[in-house]
Amino acid sequence: MAKFKFDLKTAGDLLVLAGAGLSVYYLLNHILNEYVDSSVKQSEAGKKSKSVLKRIQASNPQLKNVTFNQYEKTLLSSLVTPDEIDVTFEDIGGLQNIINELRDAVILPLTKPDLFASHSALIQSPKGVLFYGPPGCGKTMLAKAIAKESGAFFLSIRMSTVMDKWYGESNKITDAIFSLANKLQPCIIFIDEIDSFLRDRSSSDHEVSALLKAEFMTLWDGLKSNGRIMVMGATNRKSDIDEAFLRRLPKTFPVGKPDASQRRSIFEKILLNVELDENDFDLEYLIAKTKGYSGSDIRELCREAAIHSIKDYIRDNYDHKTKQLSNGTVDSLPVIPLKTTDFIRTANTTIPASTID
Repeated sequence: MAKFKFDLKTAGDLLVLAGAGLSVYYLLNHILNEYVDSSVKQSEAGKKSKSVLKRIQASNPQLKNVTFNQYEKTLLSSLVTPDEIDVTFEDIGGLQNIINELRDAVILPLTKPDLFASHSALIQSPKGVLFYGPPGCGKTMLAKAIAKESGAFFLSIRMSTVMDKWYGESNKITDAIFSLANKLQPCIIFIDEIDSFLRDRSSSDHEVSALLKAEFMTLWDGLKSNGRIMVMGATNRKSDIDEAFLRRLPKTFPVGKPDASQRRSIFEKILLNVELDENDFDLEYLIAKTKGYSGSDIRELCREAAIHSIKDYIRDNYDHKTKQLSNGTVDSLPVIPLKTTDFIRTANTTIPASTID
């Protein structure tokens, strides 16, 4: 029987070969998975874009003869038509001064430029509108309401929409944003949390980011616009936005925490169709105790109060095994008027103590 000899060099070669095989396997597996994921996402985005395109062409016959390139078609999945928006100025409480200014200085020049024909060279819709202030105070609601009231298309842009892993693709997508808006005008390009997209430029910026911002500014200056395209942004960090971009946002609206009269208006809007207890509901008390609340806080307060008003009834009458009410059906659930105590219980359990007087 031949004596087995251990060859160190051969063993080393085998280990290198096995390592190379594993590396190739994992590399190919990663590439294939990424390709499949990308194909699935593109397929889903393509289906949504076709659906949106059919819908807007049906309601806007003038668009049937308009051609869209592949980048514009991709962006159609981020397009919201006025019919899809269910927010109007009537739904916004406490911001009437801002709404009046928006109607006069933004919506009319955007939708009725003929009204300003005598000074058309001077009076156009502003290139940009910025809403800034604390979170939850109605900035995004205002943007949606403008799109609804003006009948303009609403192109909602996110960083994930623009950024692409392939060099140069992000610039093409940015170009497509403005070319698509130009074909659909009047159109609002809305960027929520705009400070994350158009923040201060610096020498330390990545080359792709710097080129992207430069491309955006060039297109924003109106090379593809005739005054019926508007860039609109919302942020709670205005100081982080680059000065060059702020110059292109001439109309700025501070949307702060509501004062007492504004809180009254917000409560009245939210509780308009809600049953209230005639003997135990004190609106003035709630207005006084919600100092420092945002509009979103007040809405959440009312929602939780409505839950509290029926929680005890459900706890006593709902059978979790049969998933039915023991003394009736869901349709026969009584309307329980809201009481001030429902709001107090909610404030004590869901609202940070620092905001409660």
